[in-house]
Amino acid sequence: MGESLRTYKVVTHGCQMNVHDSERLAGLLEDAGYVKADQVGDPDLVVFNTCAVRENADNKLYGNLGQLAPAKTRHKDMQIAVGGCLAQKDRDTIVRKAPWVDVVFGTHNIGHLPALLERARVEQQAQVEILESLETFPSTLPTRRESAYAAWVAISVGCNNTCTFCIVPALRGKEEDRRPGDVLAEVEALVGEGVIEVTLLGQNVNAYGSDLGDREAFSKLLRACGQIEGLERVRFTSPHPRDFTDDVIAAMAETPNVMHQLHMPLQSGSDTVLRAMKRSYRQERFLGIINKVREAMPDAAISTDIIVGFPGETDEDFEQTLHVVREARFTNAFTFQYSKRPGTPAAEMDQQVPKAVVQERYDRLIALQEEISWAENKKQVGRTLEILVAEGEGKKDSRTDRLSGRAPDNRLVHFDPSLRGPNDQHSTRPSEPVRPGDVVTVEITYAAPHHLLAEGPMLGVRRTRAGDAWEKRNAAPAPKPAGVMLGLPTIGAPAPQSAAPSNGCGCD
Repeated sequence: MGESLRTYKVVTHGCQMNVHDSERLAGLLEDAGYVKADQVGDPDLVVFNTCAVRENADNKLYGNLGQLAPAKTRHKDMQIAVGGCLAQKDRDTIVRKAPWVDVVFGTHNIGHLPALLERARVEQQAQVEILESLETFPSTLPTRRESAYAAWVAISVGCNNTCTFCIVPALRGKEEDRRPGDVLAEVEALVGEGVIEVTLLGQNVNAYGSDLGDREAFSKLLRACGQIEGLERVRFTSPHPRDFTDDVIAAMAETPNVMHQLHMPLQSGSDTVLRAMKRSYRQERFLGIINKVREAMPDAAISTDIIVGFPGETDEDFEQTLHVVREARFTNAFTFQYSKRPGTPAAEMDQQVPKAVVQERYDRLIALQEEISWAENKKQVGRTLEILVAEGEGKKDSRTDRLSGRAPDNRLVHFDPSLRGPNDQHSTRPSEPVRPGDVVTVEITYAAPHHLLAEGPMLGVRRTRAGDAWEKRNAAPAPKPAGVMLGLPTIGAPAPQSAAPSNGCGCD
């Protein structure tokens, strides 16, 4: 018998760009002959794709590496690689603190991972390779996508902003844009494989075109996506208020497959704090964008990111944030208590806000946003919505016999797939199961702050090419390689749409 294939596991922390990079890492490894480890088995290779933005990111990494040390001692052929933003920042520190790591690579050279692993195996010593500029645009690399029906498509990498709380520009470099033709070619190829929803991705996605010399490149790209036959839903994340122009709003409103859903990071409602953050807009500008979006798309669902307790934030500053939340009526908000991020200007600022004060403000913000989210979701009761069925979205689906999916505005909807309506002329037969990637029509009967329920029968079921692609992917049983038990938590790239509204790191 031949040598068994080496298995791998990619552990992802951080923002959607990291999720996208992890899909590329998986594709590279599979091209090199690795196979994805079974959930109940343990891999020969563990790759940590790290984030440097989240609080205690380094502690989390070294804690995970510490769990692997005994297994690495027992299993001599196991390899461990660390990449991503923390690797770009800490470099040789990782191998010094965790000498059992085999490879450290940065954000600019993920395509080198298979070669670095082989070099580490042959030379029997750690390989550390960090490049200062992007060598190959990640989307040109092989990929193993987590979803058969929805996909990330990176249109740019890097960021030209200098927000004082964010270290991402220092780690991912200045913005570099892909040519529109390359982006559209990737989208068309994905649609040909069965994908019906794409999310255009960039660290500052609507600044797209600054590297190309075309200020309207992003709106043109949205409109061009509207011409791709078979592409049903287009989203993008995350924009910056500075670059959010009227032509983008018009493109959203006038392109049928661009969803009326917007994630617009606020960070603070106080002009004073925004100035200290080096955010190049003020409260009036932000609310003006929200009003224009709602005038063009009254049904738009708008979410945001907010940082509480930025250095120097006063009670009055925080009240301004609450004012914007009341005025904007966000569908949901991803809220963060400010904490020092080493390497950022904000970490060195005076007037750090006491933890107890930050916590009290945070609790008040959460209470207000929960109230607004619930009120906004209640407006959906009685509406008939088309839901793109998702995989892994509903945490309780296996216990409730429900399925879950996303409405066009990205709200999460749970429904009972066993209930079929009596006048369901356009549905599949009841004997044909509803699959991830299919589209169901339901009436919303109940609203909670973070999800909607459709408790009655489905009004329609449309089997799609995306559902076919999901079924084909899952037809063959996954391999079950044997391995050494590592005791690692099950952590993987999140399902695309569960993460789509949020930066996860507040870096926009």
